[in-house]
Amino acid sequence: MSDAREAEEPRRSNDRDDASHGRRSDQSDAVSDAREAGEPGEKAAEPPAGAGEPSAQAEAPGTGADEPGAKAEAPRTDAAEPPAGAGEPRIEGDEPLTDGADVEPRRAQQDEGGRRKYGPLGTTLVIIPTYNEAENIKPIVERVLESVPDAHILVADDNSPDGTGKVADELAAEDDRVKVLHRKGKEGLGAAYLAGFRWGIEHGYGVLVEMDADGSHQPEELPRLLTALKGADLVIGSRWVPGGRIVNWPKSREFISRGGSTYSRLLLDVPIRDMTAGYRAFRRETLEGIGMDEVASQGYCFQIDLAWRAIKAGFHVIEVPVTFIERERGESKMSRDIVTEAAWRVMSWGVGSRVNKMLGRKEP
Repeated sequence: MSDAREAEEPRRSNDRDDASHGRRSDQSDAVSDAREAGEPGEKAAEPPAGAGEPSAQAEAPGTGADEPGAKAEAPRTDAAEPPAGAGEPRIEGDEPLTDGADVEPRRAQQDEGGRRKYGPLGTTLVIIPTYNEAENIKPIVERVLESVPDAHILVADDNSPDGTGKVADELAAEDDRVKVLHRKGKEGLGAAYLAGFRWGIEHGYGVLVEMDADGSHQPEELPRLLTALKGADLVIGSRWVPGGRIVNWPKSREFISRGGSTYSRLLLDVPIRDMTAGYRAFRRETLEGIGMDEVASQGYCFQIDLAWRAIKAGFHVIEVPVTFIERERGESKMSRDIVTEAAWRVMSWGVGSRVNKMLGRKEP
C-alpha cells in the first residue's frame, strides 16, 4: 500500500443528510469517498491568548474564531452548556478563556439546497494521555507543535511513577501552548480522555484531538485530519481504509485490531472501518452532543463507544487514511481485559439495539 500521506482522499463513514457529498453510505459496505478534505499542511490562524489552565506553568488558550486554514461557512447556532468537571487537575488561576461569547455549539446546519454548512473550527487542543511515558512525551510534543504551530497540547498524566508529569511540567514552563492536567492515579484511557475533553470544552477550544504519546499516531498527519474536519463532525485516522497502513505490528495485533473493528461494525451496523482507532479529531459540539457523561467504557471499547454514539446522534463521520507505527520505547497498555471488555460491551450494545428496533423503542 502507498504511504498515508499520498493516499487517496478521506473515506466517508456516514452521510445521512448531505446530498452534495455524493452517494449515501451503505451500512454494511465500504465507506464512500469524502470530498470535504483538502490538502494537508494548512496552518491555523494564531489564537488569542487566554487565562490559566491546570498546570502551574501553563496559561489558558485563546478561542480563535478562525481554524487551521479554513473560513467560516455559517454562523453558529443554539448555545449549549458544556459538561461539568475536568478530572482532578492541579490548578492555579483556572479561569474560563472567554465570557461565553465564543462557546456556542457550531453543529452543521443545512442551506436551502440541503447541503451541510459548517462553522469555523476554532483553536485545536491535542489531548495526550500519559502513564509512564517519560521517554516519549517530549518528542511527541515537539512534533505536534512543529506540525501544527497554532495548536495547543494538554498532557493528561495519571500520576506516572516514572516522572512523566514532571517532564510535562518542564515543557509547559518552556512553551505556553503546552498544558498539563495532573490526575490522581491510573484510571484508564477513557477516563483520561473524558477529563481532557471536559477541560478543553470549558476553556473554549473548538477542536479536540485524541493522540497517543508513544508516536504511533504521527503528528505530521494531523493537518490532514483538521482539513477533513472542515466538512465533518468527527474525523477518524483509519488504518483499514485504502491508503491506511501499519508498520512493525505483529500479526497477532493486526488480527485483534482488524477483527475487533469488523466485529463492532457488523454488530452495531455502522459503516466505520476502523472502530478502534485512537487518532481522532472532534468538533466541540460533537462531544457535547453524544452524552459524554454516560460513557463508562475504557480502552478499545471507549473508542468504539464514542464512534457509535456519534453515528447514532446523526453526526457526520469520515475516515482519513493514516500510517500507524508501533511504539519503539516503553510498554503497550493493551491487555486481555481490555479486549474482553470491548467484546462483551459491543455484544450487549448490538443485541440491545436490535431488540429496541424489533419492539419499536427509541434508541437510548
